Amino acid sequence: MDDKRAREAAVAAAFEEHRPRLNAVAYRMLGSLAESEDAVQEAWFRLSRSDAAEVRNLGGWLTTVVGRVCLDLLRSRQARREDSLDVSLETHVPDPVLSRLDTADPEQEALLADSVGLALLVVLDTLAPAERLAFVLHDMFAVPFDDIAPVVERSAAATRQLASRARRRVRDSAPAPETDVAKQREVVDAWMAATRAGDFDALLALLDPDVVLRADSGDLSSGLSQLVRGATAVAGQAAMFASLADVQAVVLVNGLPGLVAAPGGTVFSVGAFTVVDGRITEINILADPERLRDLDAGALLG
Repeated sequence: MDDKRAREAAVAAAFEEHRPRLNAVAYRMLGSLAESEDAVQEAWFRLSRSDAAEVRNLGGWLTTVVGRVCLDLLRSRQARREDSLDVSLETHVPDPVLSRLDTADPEQEALLADSVGLALLVVLDTLAPAERLAFVLHDMFAVPFDDIAPVVERSAAATRQLASRARRRVRDSAPAPETDVAKQREVVDAWMAATRAGDFDALLALLDPDVVLRADSGDLSSGLSQLVRGATAVAGQAAMFASLADVQAVVLVNGLPGLVAAPGGTVFSVGAFTVVDGRITEINILADPERLRDLDAGALLG
């Protein structure tokens, strides 16, 4: 009995060593923190029911298991959208990973290693499930195509083509953003100041002409979920929300400066900015009360 417990403890310890990577894989696959946790937990259940001694490369085995679970979830999600004629994909904003500017959470840093912004996750949401899996596992986590192929039930050559198509889509839709925290902070601070002052011209100066604003309130019928394109239209929308400027604070959203609005100490919205060459090319706002309910404004804002 003691030997069995020792083996189980060793397997559990080995799994925990791989958990940060598995969480990172699942988050990039699903864009949902809750679903990512479920996928990783399912991998643990499958490992606990398997003979771990027979697994030669535990990290690789767990990564492909998580990938398979995420693929099933994505296919189910796609089927639900098709069945319901769901048109909310355009305004869907993935779950953000938030942290304070003055603190570093090792678990969140692992989740965001090689940074993944909300704008990239939005693009990944447009990929077919198998394309997303091939791209995420190969391009982001260096999993060989020979290992991915059985998961998507294709040959290695066909799997390579899936990743290639996804890569082109990502390259065309998600230009390389600013990754310097200080430079992005300057743009976000300027945006907040212009919004507070209701300075339409200053807002326009910060925006790329083809900027996209995506707002996700979780309820299409509310009219708050919307997709707005073009600098003039986006600046107009920002001016409408000037009343929130005094309750906004800068936090790290997926590793880069963004905004949290928390009137009365309750998080109302999270805004992520994509900055390219000093101008804002995309703003993603999550204002879904269901998904923001568990956020602790005090812990975020200090």
